This record gives sequence, C-alpha cells and structure tokens, in this order.
Amino acid sequence: MDLNFNKNEDHNKLLLSDLRQRFSKIKLGGGEKRIQKLHSEGKMTARERVDYLLDDKAESIEIGAFVGDGMYKEHGGCPSGGVVVKVGYIKGKQCIVVANDATVKAGAWFPITAKKNLRAQEIAMENKIPIIYLVDSAGVYLPMQDEIFPDKEHFGRIFRNNAIMSSMGITQISAIMGSCVAGGAYLPIMSDEAIIVDKTASIFLAGSYLVKAAIGESIDNETLGGATTHCEISGVTDYKAKDDKDALDKIKNIVDKIGDYDKAGFNRIKAVKPALDEKEIYGILPKARTEQYDMMEIISRMVDNSEFEAYKDGYGQTIITGYARIDGWAVGIVANQRKVIKTKKGEMQFGGVIYSDSADKATRFIANCNQKKIPLVFLQDVTGFMVGSKSEHGGIIKDGAKMVNAVSNSVVPKFTVIVGNSYGAGNYAMCGKAYDPRLIVAWPSAELAVMGGTQAAKVLAQIEASSLKAKGETVDEAKEAELFAKIKARYDEQTSPYYAASRLWTDAIIDPLETRKWISIGIEAANHAPIEKQFNLGVIQV
Repeated sequence: MDLNFNKNEDHNKLLLSDLRQRFSKIKLGGGEKRIQKLHSEGKMTARERVDYLLDDKAESIEIGAFVGDGMYKEHGGCPSGGVVVKVGYIKGKQCIVVANDATVKAGAWFPITAKKNLRAQEIAMENKIPIIYLVDSAGVYLPMQDEIFPDKEHFGRIFRNNAIMSSMGITQISAIMGSCVAGGAYLPIMSDEAIIVDKTASIFLAGSYLVKAAIGESIDNETLGGATTHCEISGVTDYKAKDDKDALDKIKNIVDKIGDYDKAGFNRIKAVKPALDEKEIYGILPKARTEQYDMMEIISRMVDNSEFEAYKDGYGQTIITGYARIDGWAVGIVANQRKVIKTKKGEMQFGGVIYSDSADKATRFIANCNQKKIPLVFLQDVTGFMVGSKSEHGGIIKDGAKMVNAVSNSVVPKFTVIVGNSYGAGNYAMCGKAYDPRLIVAWPSAELAVMGGTQAAKVLAQIEASSLKAKGETVDEAKEAELFAKIKARYDEQTSPYYAASRLWTDAIIDPLETRKWISIGIEAANHAPIEKQFNLGVIQV
C-alpha cells in the first residue's frame, strides 16, 4: 500500500465529488419552480430540448457549463450564462447546439451570455460543423445593456457571425421555441432555416406593449408575431411545429439529409484503451500543486495502449514531447514534466519550469507536427520560464519567444488540458486560451494565475504594508500576517478553476477520465475543416 498514493486519490476524488455537486446545482438553471412553470406551459427546458435532439447525450460534451458561476449576484445570478451549449451528434452528424434557458431571467442575455454564444459560433466556424439554435429569449438584459450592446464582441457580433457562417457554407438551423424579441429576432431568421412552435413561440422586432406605446396600435403578441402569422402571412419562418418535440423532430429530419463533409484527413485507426489503469491518475496527481510527480505516469494512462513515442527524450526534459494516439487519433503531445531533472551536464532543473533547451525542443516538435498534419495536445502543469542571470544570459527570452511563435502560428488543431499549475507566460507558451486551442479544459486540480498564490500574496502584502507605512501607520508582524492571509484568500479564489470557467477562460472543468473523450470529439470536429493556411513561423530569434 502506498500511503501517499491513497492520500492523493482521496483528495482528487473529493475534488471530483465537489465538481459533480456543483454541476447538479447548475443544471437546475433558474430553479425547480421555474422549471415547473415551463412544463405547465407545455414547454421543455433547455437541457431537455438539447438531450432530446441529440442521438445520445452521453456521447456529447458541454461547453461552458460553469459560465457565470458566482457572477451577477446583485442581479440574481446567471447559471450557465443562461444558455446551454453542447457538441454532440444528431442523426450521426456532429453538430453544436445552443439553447436559451428560459428559467434564467426569461432567457435574457447578460454580457457573459453573449461571450458564450460567440464561443459556440467560434467552435462552429473553426471546425465547420452545423450549428443549431433553440431560441427562447427575452433579448438583452436591459439593466446591463451598456455592457452587451455596442462593442465588437457584444450582441451584434452574433448576427455578423450568422452572415459569415452562411457565406462559409456552415449549416445553421433555428427553432423559435418561446419569446424572440427585438435584435434577437435576427439570429433565427439569419439562419438557413427557421422553425416556429405554434402558440408558445413568437418573434417580432417590438412586442405588443412597445407597439402600443410607439404607434398607438393595439394588437396581441400572437397575432403580431405568432407561428400562423410568420408561416402563412409574412413568410418569415419556414416550418410550423405543433409543440417542442415536433420542432426538434423537424430539425432531426433536416440534419439527416445534410451531405458528407470534406475532411482534413487527420490519421485515425481503431481505438484501444490505455493498457494501464486510467483510474490510477487520481493517485498519481499530487494533492499539493508544489509537489513533484512524473507526468509520463499520467500520459501512459491517457493514450491508446499506453504507447508513447518520445521525441528528444533525453534533451530539454522539463517538457515532454512525443507521438501517441487518443481514441485512435494520432496526436503530438507537449507536456510539462513535473519531476526534478538532472541533465547530462550535471545541472538540476526544476519540474514544471520551461528552460531554454525544453523551449527549443518544443518549438521543433510543434513544427514537426505541423509538417506531418498531426493535431497537438498540450498538458499544462507549468510554473513559468526559468529566471535568474544564468537563464537570462543564456537567452531564455528569445528561446521562449520561439516557442510562443510556434504555438501562435501552428495550423494544426490544438487542444489544451490544464492538469495543475498554469502560471504566467507558461500559460501562453503551453497554448493558453489566447492561443486559439480548439478546446481548452481544466481538471478540478487546475490553478490559473499570473503566478502562484503564495508568491503573489507575499508581493502584494509587501506593497500594501509599504503603502500603510507611508501613511504613518504601524505595521507589525501580526498586521503583516493579517494582510498576507487576506490577500492570499482573495488570490486563491481567483486562481480556482471555477473562477476561470465562470469567465470562459476554459471551456469546461472535467473529470480527468473524460479527457480522452473531449480530445477525440474535438479532433473529429476539427476533421470537418481542411487546413487551408500554410505553416510559417515567420521571423524567429536565433
């Protein structure tokens, strides 16, 4: 029996239990009463609609489940950003589905709702997969209209993307399943085809109250913009459905007729499970983010048949690079090694730190994968680049810049998994959110920040203490300890994977054992989009 293994296992399983409990609460959206109200109106919830539409909900992944978590408390909160987004299969065809959650402020759009909708469209555009909109929304959340209406990445960008996707030949299908008001009315009608549910759905630029106020006309919403009006008078919508399920069945029938897609041609063979027990990951991954471990032990339990072809195995060892398969797909893996390394020159290198030799190796490997058309998987547990006079004199900045350059200009799809630490420029070099990974997920053990919590809190506490002293206040050891504890608690909250997920810095927090499924579904999506851009590193420092 390995006592340390058991302690790690208990800790990571508790984190996983917390994840499941949080998700169970998130799934309720606006709460049981509002769900019951929807059902009493003959409507399904957003999650029920998505699950009915998909062939098998178990074979889907959910984007941004924790978006909005802990945000907008003064407005009553916004669970999941008021919208459910899943990548799954409809009639065997991979699609992304976006469904407004009418239990959350009647499906109104908060600023984070727009960000999540744009992320869904980005996934559709990058991968050229069909996107399905299930519309049931009161439109922009008016108390926050200044944060959602006019800017480039605000509400209007949604309709711009509708138009761009149409020109790209990406299928867009909408079902109007409830309220669809004002600017929001353009989203379904800018789709290729629009379905509207009779009696429970309506679509108009201005509702009956606003029409009365604006022009003095008295009219009810159904006559103004119901299913009969738009299917038989205006011609705005294409299909009338008798209820939610009928609308979703119509979508299934349309998707079923879509022709095959051009493929990028990523290599895939029959999938094989890892030879080593995947569940042992829980015991290998340390409880504390400062502890060392061998990342190869994680990789061996993640890849097909536990087979890994290491590239430059003995060189630049704080980054692991090599070829493997995940669910049959060929991948190139770039991972931070977390154990202390002794080089052949006799030098000690800290695990999780990027040195000049490891940055050089990773740059070359990324270029190789681009040349061979092999998708890249980044496994992050990084504290940053090595500092100090020896590293600076050795050119760590230019070597790090090469790696960032290679990641930035990579044309093969990239997928990022934040296993543990994701600090500072290490986040960038290991393909953080700013570097366009097709999907980026975090394990419950992840921490994202510009630097570790203890180091940051010490620096911030020193600055605060100096400021207080400058004002003539006495700062003794007890006061310094109090300042440190307060700042550390705040900083730790901000490094939490839930803080990151709520702001869509990651697409999801997942069980480590779901990593293979996420990467496989992600590569299958990417395979819809042939690579059109040539790999070019541009000018690099030598």
